[in-house]
Amino acid sequence: MPTAHPDHSSTPQPPRRVRPDVADLAEALTSFVGSVVGLGVGIAVVDGVSAPSLWAIPLAALVVFAITWLLQAPLRWLADRVGAALAFALGLAVQIATMWAALRLLPGLVVRTWWDAALVLLVAAVVVAVLGWLTASDPAYAVGDVVRRGRRAHRRRARQAANGATGPAAPAREPGLLLVILDGVAEPVLRYAIEAGHAPTMARWLASGRYRLDGWWTQVPATTPASTAGILHGKADHIPAFRWWDASLGRLVVANHPWDAAAIEASFTDGEGLLAHGGAAVATAFSGDAATTQLVMSRTYGHRVKGRRVGSVYIRFLANPFVFFRTLSLTVGEMVKELWQARQARVRGVEPRIGRGGWYVVLRGVTNVWLRALGTTIVAGHMERGTPTIAVDFVDYDEVAHHAGPLRPESMRSLEGLDGVLRALATVNEVALRDYRIVVVSDHGQSLGATFEQVAGRSLTEVVTALMGRPRSERPEEAGHERPGDEDWGPLNALLNEIVAPVRGRTVASGPGRRAAGRPTEPARIDQERLADALDPDAVTVIASGNLGLVWFTGVPGRLQLDEVQRRWPGLVAGLADHVGVGVVVVDSWRGLLVIGPRGVRALEPEVAPDDPEVEGEDPLAIFADVDAAARDLRRAGRLPSTGDLLVVSSVGPDGHVHAFEHQVGSHGGLGGQQNEALLLHPAALTVSDELVGADAVYHQLVAWQRELGLR
Repeated sequence: MPTAHPDHSSTPQPPRRVRPDVADLAEALTSFVGSVVGLGVGIAVVDGVSAPSLWAIPLAALVVFAITWLLQAPLRWLADRVGAALAFALGLAVQIATMWAALRLLPGLVVRTWWDAALVLLVAAVVVAVLGWLTASDPAYAVGDVVRRGRRAHRRRARQAANGATGPAAPAREPGLLLVILDGVAEPVLRYAIEAGHAPTMARWLASGRYRLDGWWTQVPATTPASTAGILHGKADHIPAFRWWDASLGRLVVANHPWDAAAIEASFTDGEGLLAHGGAAVATAFSGDAATTQLVMSRTYGHRVKGRRVGSVYIRFLANPFVFFRTLSLTVGEMVKELWQARQARVRGVEPRIGRGGWYVVLRGVTNVWLRALGTTIVAGHMERGTPTIAVDFVDYDEVAHHAGPLRPESMRSLEGLDGVLRALATVNEVALRDYRIVVVSDHGQSLGATFEQVAGRSLTEVVTALMGRPRSERPEEAGHERPGDEDWGPLNALLNEIVAPVRGRTVASGPGRRAAGRPTEPARIDQERLADALDPDAVTVIASGNLGLVWFTGVPGRLQLDEVQRRWPGLVAGLADHVGVGVVVVDSWRGLLVIGPRGVRALEPEVAPDDPEVEGEDPLAIFADVDAAARDLRRAGRLPSTGDLLVVSSVGPDGHVHAFEHQVGSHGGLGGQQNEALLLHPAALTVSDELVGADAVYHQLVAWQRELGLR
């Protein structure tokens, strides 16, 4: 039973207000000068706008900021009543109208159309973004007002400490917990980034002695849905892969499709997730039973459609006349940077590498700019309001590392940007309603390696069907899922549903894997075509989660054991185990789970047949750095609900390189390399009680810290 918990929602005391000082005025002046320069360049290059009097440009900048400040409160009120989609439109319309009014009505300025005003705003935002990059200004520009207040508080305390002055004590603040999930960052990768100077904020935290960096082991499947279910709910055992075959539904379940994510969470939630008791979830796969959610995949189906009030979040993000267009220009810049970096990799002959064109270019711009800035803004708002526990997931690094590699320069630059977000949130904490303990965790790491298809010349699905002695089917459930990129589309789907679903009245999904998964289906309502497919004794479904592949023989009820698989398809298991791109195959048998390699067999459940040797021939798990951990993980994964008839893990090189069954040069999901070595960066005062194995253990550790802080 959960322990009783106090209600801290109204107890925190805000930190003392501080007046602006000379540094604040200098910073405001710098920002104003940048805006004036941007407006001046915009007026100079747009034909439909002119400024006979140069003094009118700074006046126009002042008017724009004044009107924006006056309209923020009524716009937030209105946006909460019309929804997120119209909030976007409102924010953009107000910015253009404000700029048009300033250029139209002020003396000394001439503008022909509203379109010309919009172009001026766009050019000005690009100039301001370039100036910010040249002056190395804080990347969290969207929360600049909160950051500035935090800097003032920090400088005041520094002056007091330097002068030996104490002054009247500020009222003590109640503690809070801010959990920042850095998707895909392995603990060794973070240590490398710190040494290379890519994570100066986290480096300072560790050097000060106030923080500790620990690792934890991500069990198979090392995927975001499984780890997030574990970290936020303590229920990782409910998810066998990123996508899997559900026999009761007669279709694939994809964990980051809105309707599936909602059904998955409903199957395991007990109301006592990490974010219960007034917490907030931002951009996570599951809600953690949070009272408030934004951009949360499991809450976009059936929750957002009912039209909860979230529009003011977007107005705050877009109300500043330069934020929207600055974000837009940075998004385009990120896309151009991706095209350039991909070309450089080709020119230099970097190996291993994959093609990085198509929709990924757009998705990188969305995740590394839009969602990063929006998520930071939302979290800052929760910190100002004193939400007890906050969790946010940033996918920037994971997105880039999948396509470039975990340690490639573009991946490190992405991690550098996330370090800047942590710096901004730490500064926001100076003026937050609570004194937040910032905990940084990753859900898994990534491992480098050429894809399975590059090594084998064909996909895992093609290998399986060839060994079964049958042509490859064109049915969606047999078409294989090595290249759909469902994971890449998850954050964009969450954003689209946050904005579009309340207007359309239904959930939407984008991405190449959406048709294969389908909509929710009750077991009793499987259509006749699917039923006919299911009766095909040779029907097979092959899916991939990084370098973990799962095979279901969907035409046979229940899970097949080794002897039955051998009888139906004599060369399948041995052929897979002996394949150059495959490391081990896990299959059930009368002896329990077996892991089969090219020259040996190991019993994962030796207690089932204690008289038989545990290992016959060469130990197939010897390819992994930690044999005991590999045996433990594969035994667990082989008994998860809805797991495959066969579990396939790619071969692992002596350098830790793996071969993803998907179109990824940096992958996770199975075993090998650094994909299982996740990180936990936490205040040194919050001690880790024991070795953390599995995401559920991280959940229990975080809950223990919540109780220690009086949040639960």
